[in-house]
Amino acid sequence: MSGHSKWATTKHKKAAIDAKRGKIFAKLIKNIEVAARTGGPDPAGNPTLFDAIQKAKKSSVPNDNIDRAVKRGGGLDGGGVDYETLMYEGYAPGGVAVLIECLTDNRNRAAAEVRVALTRNGGSLGEAGSVGYMFSRKGTIIVSPTEGLTEDDILMAVLDAGAEEVNDLGEGGFEVLCEPTDLVAVRTALQDAGIDYDSAEAGFQASTTMELDVEGARKVLRIVDALEDSDEVQNVYTNADISDEVLAKLDEE
Repeated sequence: MSGHSKWATTKHKKAAIDAKRGKIFAKLIKNIEVAARTGGPDPAGNPTLFDAIQKAKKSSVPNDNIDRAVKRGGGLDGGGVDYETLMYEGYAPGGVAVLIECLTDNRNRAAAEVRVALTRNGGSLGEAGSVGYMFSRKGTIIVSPTEGLTEDDILMAVLDAGAEEVNDLGEGGFEVLCEPTDLVAVRTALQDAGIDYDSAEAGFQASTTMELDVEGARKVLRIVDALEDSDEVQNVYTNADISDEVLAKLDEE
């Protein structure tokens, strides 16, 4: 979802997320395995692994599961699976652009699950390049709601580290955007300033957004839920702009 409504959207989907906790744990563990395999099992020398572990801990993944994932990915126990990252592009109802990031050991299965999730919910799979040009790679840090913390506090902490933008997500949460190459520097600046954060990772941001009404938002959220329900899908990005007012109406249903 787009920036200003992300926190509200997260809250809106909390019940569904709780029901899928096992799936979310599996995806976070997969991220850790891949990070350890790619950059080594030492978080101190592998920022991607550090951030993957941080996100897992914030999502209450047990430490034993995290440790085993690091060992598998780092080849310390001889196990592990080779995953590859695949990007799929498509459309939700109303022409909303959808970018789907998969982490899989089976290309055919991933493609089939993405196609089914889209088509069963009124969307369609697009050709490579059909919507990708609408998104750019960005480092994204989600700052936890903290009493008394202001946008100015965050700006002061991260501006010199390479941060490009700070967005108020509502309810005390903030989003810090930067170039992916500056992600570690910006995250470290927050840590040095004593500012807690939920996640720090390279993702995608839409360059332009589409504002949705209640019906449009309902359809897009249905497609996002269906995609995220797949074990193959790690992240779903859209150019949908769902206002807090629209989300409030959906919560009433």
